[in-house]
Amino acid sequence: MKSELLKVLRQADDYVSGQQLCSRFGVSRTAVWKAIRQLQEAGYEIDAVNNRGYRLLSAPDLITAEEMESRLHTAFIGQNCICLDSVDSTNNYVRKLAEDGAAEGTLVFAEEQTGGKGRRGRAWATPKGKNIAMSLLLRPQIHPAHAPQLTLLMAMAVTEAIRSCTGLEAGIKWPNDVVVNGRKLCGILTEMNTEVDYINYVVIGTGINVNQRDFPEELREIAGSLYQNLGRETSRAAIAAASMDELERLYGIFLQTEDLSALKDDYNRRCVNRGHGIRVMERGEAYTGTTEGINDHGELVVRRDSGEEVLVYAGEVSVRGLYGYT
Repeated sequence: MKSELLKVLRQADDYVSGQQLCSRFGVSRTAVWKAIRQLQEAGYEIDAVNNRGYRLLSAPDLITAEEMESRLHTAFIGQNCICLDSVDSTNNYVRKLAEDGAAEGTLVFAEEQTGGKGRRGRAWATPKGKNIAMSLLLRPQIHPAHAPQLTLLMAMAVTEAIRSCTGLEAGIKWPNDVVVNGRKLCGILTEMNTEVDYINYVVIGTGINVNQRDFPEELREIAGSLYQNLGRETSRAAIAAASMDELERLYGIFLQTEDLSALKDDYNRRCVNRGHGIRVMERGEAYTGTTEGINDHGELVVRRDSGEEVLVYAGEVSVRGLYGYT
C-alpha cells in the first residue's frame, strides 16, 4: 500500500483526507496512519492536519521499491522492482533472475555496485547512495542481430529524463554515452543470451552519475555528474523513473519495425558527434572524417576525409572528437 499511498500524495495538489485514502485502499484509518508513520520514519516529510488530511512535502533521496513504483507510469517495466543495498553487478544479478524465468520488465537497482562493468571490460564504480545503478530485463521477440539497437534507445531515454527532470540538455556520444557539457554522465552496457535466431533475454545495465561531487583524477577530464552541472542534488528515483517511462515508449516504437527508422531523426538531434570532425579507431587503424549521425540500424555513417562513406558498427570501434572526448 505504501507505494500507492505515495503515488496518491505525490499527484495531489493539496491535502488528501484520511477518509479518501481509506475508501481508495479499502482499509481502516488506523492502517492509513500506520503507513504514513512508516513513510515518515523512512525520511518522507508528510504534513498531517486534522480535518484536512495528509500532504507530501518532501521525499528523501532513496531508491526503494515503494519509491520507484510510486513514480513509474509504465505498463510492464519496473512492475517487478528489486532494490538492493550492495551487489557486485546489477547486470550479473538480473542475468541470474532471467535464467530462473523472471518476467520481462524486471528492474533491479543497487545503492552500491562493487564490480560494475562498462564496455570492453572497463570498471564502472558506483559509490553508495550517490548515483543510479540499474539493470533491466527484456525478452524481445526480435532477431538477435537487431538487439544492439536497444542500447541506443536507452541512451535516448536517459537524455530525455535528464531534460525533463533538470532542464539540462544532455546529448549522446555515439553510440550510447550520455554527456552534458562535454563530460560523460551515463554509461550503458547491454548483454544478451541468444540462440542462432532467437533471443532468450537481454539485460540493459545503466549507470548514471547523479549526486557524485568529484571523481578520481584520472577521470576528471571525461566524467561528470548532474550535481556538478546543477550545483544541487537531484532525486535519483525521479531520473530513473523518467528514464524507464521514456524507454517503454521508445521500445514500443522500435518493436514495430525492429529498427530505428522511426527514431533516428530524434537520436541524431541528440548526437553530439553530428556535424563535427571525429577520429575513428578500428582494429588497429585510425582515420578521421565527419558524420551526420546514424542510419536505420544504428550504424554511424562516416564520410572519411578521403571522401569514402563508411558504416561504423557499435562495439567494434572507438569514436572520439578530434579535440577531446566528444
